[in-house]
Amino acid sequence: MKKILALIFVSLNGLAWSQQDPMFTHYMFNTLWLNPAYAGTREAMTITGINRSQWVGFDGAPLDQSLTIHTPILNGKMGLGLSVINDKIGPVKSTIIAVDVAYHIRLTKKSKLGLGIKGLVDMYSNTISSLKINNESDPSFGQNFNKTLPNAGVGIYYYRERFYVGVSTPQLLQNTLNGSLVSASQEQRHYYVIMGAVIPMAKNLKFKPTGFIKATAGAPIQGDITASFLMYDKFSLGAMYRTGDGVGALIGFQFTDQFTVGYSYDYSMANTTGKYNSGSHEVMLRYDLIYKSTRKIKSLRYF
Repeated sequence: MKKILALIFVSLNGLAWSQQDPMFTHYMFNTLWLNPAYAGTREAMTITGINRSQWVGFDGAPLDQSLTIHTPILNGKMGLGLSVINDKIGPVKSTIIAVDVAYHIRLTKKSKLGLGIKGLVDMYSNTISSLKINNESDPSFGQNFNKTLPNAGVGIYYYRERFYVGVSTPQLLQNTLNGSLVSASQEQRHYYVIMGAVIPMAKNLKFKPTGFIKATAGAPIQGDITASFLMYDKFSLGAMYRTGDGVGALIGFQFTDQFTVGYSYDYSMANTTGKYNSGSHEVMLRYDLIYKSTRKIKSLRYF
Protein backbone atom coordinates (compact mmCIF):
# COMPACT_ATOMS: atom_id res chain seq x y z
CA MET A 1 0.00 0.00 0.00
CA LYS A 2 2.90 2.36 0.70
CA LYS A 3 4.01 1.88 -2.91
CA ILE A 4 0.55 2.97 -4.00
CA LEU A 5 0.79 6.06 -1.80
CA ALA A 6 4.13 6.93 -3.35
CA LEU A 7 2.51 6.78 -6.78
CA ILE A 8 -0.36 8.99 -5.57
CA PHE A 9 2.12 11.48 -4.15
CA VAL A 10 4.00 11.78 -7.45
CA SER A 11 0.73 12.09 -9.36
CA LEU A 12 -0.43 14.93 -7.13
CA ASN A 13 2.83 16.80 -7.76
CA GLY A 14 2.27 16.39 -11.49
CA LEU A 15 -1.17 17.88 -11.15
CA ALA A 16 0.25 20.98 -9.42
CA TRP A 17 -1.47 20.00 -6.20
CA SER A 18 -4.87 20.95 -7.57
CA GLN A 19 -6.84 19.55 -4.60
CA GLN A 20 -5.17 20.84 -1.44
CA ASP A 21 -7.68 22.29 1.01
CA PRO A 22 -9.15 19.82 3.52
CA MET A 23 -12.85 19.04 3.21
CA PHE A 24 -15.42 18.52 5.95
CA THR A 25 -18.93 17.09 5.76
CA HIS A 26 -19.81 19.52 8.58
CA TYR A 27 -18.81 22.45 6.35
CA MET A 28 -21.88 24.38 7.60
CA PHE A 29 -20.22 24.43 11.05
CA ASN A 30 -16.76 25.24 9.66
CA THR A 31 -17.82 28.49 8.01
CA LEU A 32 -15.13 30.66 9.64
CA TRP A 33 -12.30 28.80 7.90
CA LEU A 34 -14.07 29.03 4.54
CA ASN A 35 -15.17 32.67 4.86
CA PRO A 36 -13.62 35.31 7.18
CA ALA A 37 -16.74 37.50 6.88
CA TYR A 38 -18.56 34.96 9.10
CA ALA A 39 -16.60 36.11 12.18
CA GLY A 40 -18.88 37.60 14.84
CA THR A 41 -22.21 36.62 13.26
CA ARG A 42 -23.43 34.90 16.45
CA GLU A 43 -24.29 36.72 19.69
CA ALA A 44 -21.61 34.83 21.59
CA MET A 45 -18.03 33.61 21.46
CA THR A 46 -18.42 30.43 19.43
CA ILE A 47 -15.90 27.58 19.70
CA THR A 48 -16.16 24.76 17.16
CA GLY A 49 -14.04 21.64 16.80
CA ILE A 50 -14.23 19.05 14.01
CA ASN A 51 -12.29 15.81 13.63
CA ARG A 52 -12.44 13.92 10.33
CA SER A 53 -11.03 10.44 9.71
CA GLN A 54 -11.37 9.82 5.99
CA TRP A 55 -11.26 6.40 4.28
CA VAL A 56 -10.65 4.52 7.55
CA GLY A 57 -8.47 1.46 6.97
CA PHE A 58 -6.78 2.90 3.86
CA ASP A 59 -3.04 3.33 4.47
CA GLY A 60 -2.08 7.02 4.52
CA ALA A 61 -5.67 8.28 4.20
CA PRO A 62 -6.46 11.94 5.02
CA LEU A 63 -6.80 12.98 8.67
CA ASP A 64 -8.15 16.47 9.37
CA GLN A 65 -8.88 18.58 12.44
CA SER A 66 -10.40 22.04 12.60
CA LEU A 67 -10.68 24.38 15.59
CA THR A 68 -12.32 27.78 15.16
CA ILE A 69 -13.12 30.54 17.63
CA HIS A 70 -14.91 33.79 16.79
CA THR A 71 -16.73 36.56 18.60
CA PRO A 72 -18.58 39.82 17.88
CA ILE A 73 -16.96 43.09 19.01
CA LEU A 74 -18.01 46.74 19.03
CA ASN A 75 -21.68 45.85 19.62
CA GLY A 76 -21.73 43.45 16.72
CA LYS A 77 -20.37 45.90 14.17
CA MET A 78 -17.22 43.82 13.79
CA GLY A 79 -16.04 40.28 14.44
CA LEU A 80 -12.74 38.59 15.30
CA GLY A 81 -11.84 34.98 14.63
CA LEU A 82 -9.08 32.42 14.98
CA SER A 83 -8.76 29.16 13.01
CA VAL A 84 -6.36 26.23 13.33
CA ILE A 85 -6.52 23.56 10.62
CA ASN A 86 -4.50 20.34 10.57
CA ASP A 87 -4.38 18.29 7.38
CA LYS A 88 -2.37 15.07 6.92
CA ILE A 89 -2.31 12.90 3.79
CA GLY A 90 0.26 10.12 3.78
CA PRO A 91 3.69 11.73 4.21
CA VAL A 92 2.38 15.28 3.72
CA LYS A 93 1.25 17.48 6.62
CA SER A 94 -0.05 21.04 6.79
CA THR A 95 -0.94 23.12 9.86
CA ILE A 96 -2.64 26.44 9.17
CA ILE A 97 -3.17 29.19 11.75
CA ALA A 98 -5.43 32.04 10.61
CA VAL A 99 -6.76 35.28 12.11
CA ASP A 100 -10.00 36.76 10.75
CA VAL A 101 -11.44 40.27 10.93
CA ALA A 102 -14.96 41.09 9.69
CA TYR A 103 -17.02 44.24 9.38
CA HIS A 104 -20.81 43.91 9.44
CA ILE A 105 -23.18 46.28 7.69
CA ARG A 106 -26.88 46.31 8.55
CA LEU A 107 -28.84 46.30 5.28
CA THR A 108 -32.37 46.01 6.68
CA LYS A 109 -33.94 45.31 10.06
CA LYS A 110 -33.50 41.57 9.46
CA SER A 111 -30.40 41.27 7.27
CA LYS A 112 -26.69 42.08 7.39
CA LEU A 113 -23.70 41.94 5.07
CA GLY A 114 -20.29 40.85 6.33
CA LEU A 115 -16.97 41.78 4.69
CA GLY A 116 -13.95 39.85 5.92
CA ILE A 117 -10.21 39.45 5.55
CA LYS A 118 -8.01 36.58 6.68
CA GLY A 119 -4.29 36.50 7.46
CA LEU A 120 -2.61 33.13 7.91
CA VAL A 121 0.54 31.05 7.97
CA ASP A 122 0.73 27.52 6.58
CA MET A 123 3.39 25.27 8.14
CA TYR A 124 3.85 22.71 5.38
CA SER A 125 6.04 19.61 5.60
CA ASN A 126 6.55 16.20 4.05
CA THR A 127 8.50 13.08 4.99
CA ILE A 128 8.62 11.34 1.62
CA SER A 129 11.93 9.69 2.49
CA SER A 130 9.96 7.47 4.91
CA LEU A 131 8.08 5.83 2.04
CA LYS A 132 9.15 2.34 1.01
CA ILE A 133 9.62 2.22 -2.76
CA ASN A 134 11.08 -0.24 -5.27
CA ASN A 135 13.88 2.09 -6.37
CA GLU A 136 15.50 3.37 -3.18
CA SER A 137 17.90 5.56 -5.19
CA ASP A 138 15.10 7.60 -6.80
CA PRO A 139 16.03 11.27 -6.01
CA SER A 140 12.35 12.28 -6.01
CA PHE A 141 11.93 10.47 -2.70
CA GLY A 142 15.28 11.20 -1.08
CA GLN A 143 14.71 14.57 0.56
CA ASN A 144 12.10 15.76 3.07
CA PHE A 145 10.80 19.32 2.88
CA ASN A 146 9.56 21.93 5.37
CA LYS A 147 8.32 25.42 4.71
CA THR A 148 6.27 28.17 6.41
CA LEU A 149 4.08 30.00 3.93
CA PRO A 150 2.24 33.31 4.61
CA ASN A 151 -1.07 33.94 2.89
CA ALA A 152 -4.26 36.01 2.98
CA GLY A 153 -7.94 35.51 2.14
CA VAL A 154 -11.13 37.52 1.63
CA GLY A 155 -14.86 36.85 1.84
CA ILE A 156 -18.31 38.36 1.65
CA TYR A 157 -21.25 36.93 3.62
CA TYR A 158 -24.93 37.92 3.46
CA TYR A 159 -27.10 36.62 6.26
CA ARG A 160 -30.43 36.85 8.07
CA GLU A 161 -32.09 34.62 10.67
CA ARG A 162 -33.02 31.79 8.29
CA PHE A 163 -30.83 32.29 5.24
CA TYR A 164 -27.20 32.90 4.29
CA VAL A 165 -24.97 32.97 1.21
CA GLY A 166 -21.26 33.65 0.99
CA VAL A 167 -18.42 33.82 -1.53
CA SER A 168 -14.77 33.58 -0.52
CA THR A 169 -11.22 32.48 -1.19
CA PRO A 170 -9.27 31.66 2.00
CA GLN A 171 -5.83 31.68 0.35
CA LEU A 172 -5.17 34.25 -2.36
CA LEU A 173 -1.45 33.63 -2.84
CA GLN A 174 -0.28 30.61 -4.83
CA ASN A 175 2.90 29.87 -2.93
CA THR A 176 5.62 27.59 -4.25
CA LEU A 177 5.91 24.48 -2.08
CA ASN A 178 9.28 23.30 -3.38
CA GLY A 179 11.82 25.66 -4.89
CA SER A 180 13.27 22.96 -7.11
CA LEU A 181 9.88 22.16 -8.66
CA VAL A 182 8.42 25.59 -9.29
CA SER A 183 5.93 24.58 -11.98
CA ALA A 184 4.98 21.23 -10.47
CA SER A 185 4.62 21.99 -6.78
CA GLN A 186 2.52 25.05 -6.11
CA GLU A 187 -0.48 25.93 -3.97
CA GLN A 188 -3.69 26.51 -5.89
CA ARG A 189 -6.26 29.20 -5.16
CA HIS A 190 -9.65 27.79 -4.08
CA TYR A 191 -12.97 29.60 -4.49
CA TYR A 192 -15.96 28.76 -2.31
CA VAL A 193 -19.68 29.46 -2.50
CA ILE A 194 -21.76 28.50 0.55
CA MET A 195 -25.47 28.86 1.19
CA GLY A 196 -28.18 27.62 3.49
CA ALA A 197 -31.74 28.15 4.65
CA VAL A 198 -34.22 27.05 7.30
CA ILE A 199 -37.79 26.40 6.13
CA PRO A 200 -40.56 25.78 8.69
CA MET A 201 -42.67 22.73 7.81
CA ALA A 202 -44.69 22.10 10.97
CA LYS A 203 -44.83 23.37 14.55
CA ASN A 204 -41.73 21.44 15.65
CA LEU A 205 -40.22 20.52 12.31
CA LYS A 206 -37.95 22.55 10.02
CA PHE A 207 -36.19 21.71 6.77
CA LYS A 208 -32.56 22.88 6.61
CA PRO A 209 -30.94 22.63 3.14
CA THR A 210 -27.32 23.76 2.72
CA GLY A 211 -24.93 23.86 -0.21
CA PHE A 212 -21.20 24.08 -0.73
CA ILE A 213 -19.32 24.60 -4.00
CA LYS A 214 -15.53 24.49 -4.40
CA ALA A 215 -13.65 25.49 -7.56
CA THR A 216 -9.91 25.42 -8.25
CA ALA A 217 -7.69 25.24 -11.31
CA GLY A 218 -6.85 21.78 -12.60
CA ALA A 219 -9.76 20.00 -10.93
CA PRO A 220 -13.50 19.55 -11.54
CA ILE A 221 -15.88 21.83 -9.65
CA GLN A 222 -17.02 19.95 -6.56
CA GLY A 223 -20.27 20.48 -4.71
CA ASP A 224 -21.95 19.22 -1.56
CA ILE A 225 -25.72 19.21 -1.19
CA THR A 226 -27.01 18.54 2.31
CA ALA A 227 -30.64 18.17 3.36
CA SER A 228 -31.40 18.03 7.09
CA PHE A 229 -34.54 18.02 9.18
CA LEU A 230 -34.51 19.91 12.48
CA MET A 231 -36.94 18.68 15.13
CA TYR A 232 -37.90 20.73 18.19
CA ASP A 233 -34.89 22.95 17.44
CA LYS A 234 -32.81 20.26 19.15
CA PHE A 235 -32.39 17.12 17.05
CA SER A 236 -31.24 17.06 13.42
CA LEU A 237 -31.03 14.25 10.89
CA GLY A 238 -29.84 14.64 7.32
CA ALA A 239 -28.19 13.28 4.18
CA MET A 240 -25.37 14.58 2.01
CA TYR A 241 -24.29 14.08 -1.60
CA ARG A 242 -20.80 15.08 -2.76
CA THR A 243 -20.21 15.21 -6.51
CA GLY A 244 -17.51 12.89 -7.79
CA ASP A 245 -17.05 11.30 -4.38
CA GLY A 246 -19.89 9.85 -2.38
CA VAL A 247 -22.86 10.16 -0.05
CA GLY A 248 -23.23 10.54 3.69
CA ALA A 249 -25.54 10.82 6.68
CA LEU A 250 -25.48 13.39 9.48
CA ILE A 251 -26.99 13.43 12.95
CA GLY A 252 -26.84 16.16 15.58
CA PHE A 253 -28.22 17.14 18.95
CA GLN A 254 -28.26 20.45 20.80
CA PHE A 255 -27.99 19.46 24.46
CA THR A 256 -28.33 23.04 25.77
CA ASP A 257 -28.67 26.52 24.32
CA GLN A 258 -24.87 26.56 24.26
CA PHE A 259 -23.65 23.03 23.45
CA THR A 260 -24.18 21.10 20.18
CA VAL A 261 -22.77 17.75 19.03
CA GLY A 262 -22.77 16.31 15.51
CA TYR A 263 -21.63 13.12 13.78
CA SER A 264 -21.45 12.10 10.12
CA TYR A 265 -20.58 9.01 8.12
CA ASP A 266 -19.52 9.14 4.46
CA TYR A 267 -19.62 6.33 1.92
CA SER A 268 -17.12 6.90 -0.88
CA MET A 269 -17.72 5.80 -4.44
CA ALA A 270 -14.44 7.25 -5.75
CA ASN A 271 -12.34 5.16 -3.33
CA THR A 272 -14.85 2.36 -2.94
CA THR A 273 -16.01 1.97 0.64
CA GLY A 274 -16.30 -1.66 1.64
CA LYS A 275 -13.55 -2.65 -0.80
CA TYR A 276 -10.65 -0.30 -0.03
CA ASN A 277 -11.82 1.37 3.21
CA SER A 278 -14.55 1.31 5.84
CA GLY A 279 -15.87 4.81 5.25
CA SER A 280 -15.22 8.28 6.67
CA HIS A 281 -16.18 9.43 10.16
CA GLU A 282 -16.55 12.97 11.43
CA VAL A 283 -17.33 14.40 14.88
CA MET A 284 -18.30 18.02 15.51
CA LEU A 285 -18.55 19.90 18.84
CA ARG A 286 -19.75 23.49 19.18
CA TYR A 287 -20.05 25.66 22.29
CA ASP A 288 -21.39 29.20 22.58
CA LEU A 289 -19.89 31.20 25.43
CA ILE A 290 -22.63 33.72 26.19
CA TYR A 291 -21.41 36.99 27.65
CA LYS A 292 -22.77 38.15 31.03
CA SER A 293 -23.85 41.45 29.49
CA THR A 294 -25.97 39.53 26.97
CA ARG A 295 -27.27 36.90 29.44
CA LYS A 296 -28.79 34.91 26.61
CA ILE A 297 -28.92 34.84 22.84
CA LYS A 298 -31.79 37.02 21.65
CA SER A 299 -32.84 34.69 18.85
CA LEU A 300 -31.98 31.12 17.86
CA ARG A 301 -28.92 30.94 15.61
CA TYR A 302 -29.34 28.26 12.95
CA PHE A 303 -25.94 28.91 11.31
